[in-house]
Amino acid sequence: MSSAIYVVNPNSSLRVTQGIDLALSPLRMPGGPRFVSDWLPSGPPGVQSQQDVDGVAMLLVQHCLALPDDCAAVVIACFSDPGLYAVREAMQPRGVPVLGISECAMLTALSMGQRVGVIAILETSIARHMRNYGAMGISSRIAGEAAIGLGVTELADQERTLSRMVEVGQRLVREQGANVLVMGCAGMASYRDALAEASGVPVVEPTQAAAAMALGRARLGW
Repeated sequence: MSSAIYVVNPNSSLRVTQGIDLALSPLRMPGGPRFVSDWLPSGPPGVQSQQDVDGVAMLLVQHCLALPDDCAAVVIACFSDPGLYAVREAMQPRGVPVLGISECAMLTALSMGQRVGVIAILETSIARHMRNYGAMGISSRIAGEAAIGLGVTELADQERTLSRMVEVGQRLVREQGANVLVMGCAGMASYRDALAEASGVPVVEPTQAAAAMALGRARLGW
């Protein structure tokens, strides 16, 4: 049986899951491992609050424990990294690495620029993200984080979403000195190229960052 990397969207949005699956396309290659885009049908429409983050943690543990034996790695595809440490603990006996897209995106961005700007969906997300950066010890490298004011389900409005992302991204670059941007939601996956062109700096799509790390670990046996 060929090995597979399971990329799990912890919300119930099929549209977001489809966008994540499309973002994984450049990483698919002959000989695998395969990428499987998965989601939690019982999850909320979007993981947007601390209550959402806490509420899906054990759902993710149960879901990941039930993954098939071909599982070579798990990626939790939500920028709040819900349940990351609990799922890591649960999968450790199987020797399966578990990666969170926020942690991986920020580590990738730090290798691409000195000052990182993050585009969030909602103002209420920012304090939660900042706590994560503090726990990672990278707060001094954060140029700033700003929100576009749209929830996960509203990201389907492509024209409005991209317009707001460009406005916020350009402001982070121009006013706060960011020289690399991170998109702070898995639902933003389809906007990376357009945002990079408009902002003039590299843009990290978090699911791609985590999936690339998962691929390396699966291939190298780390």
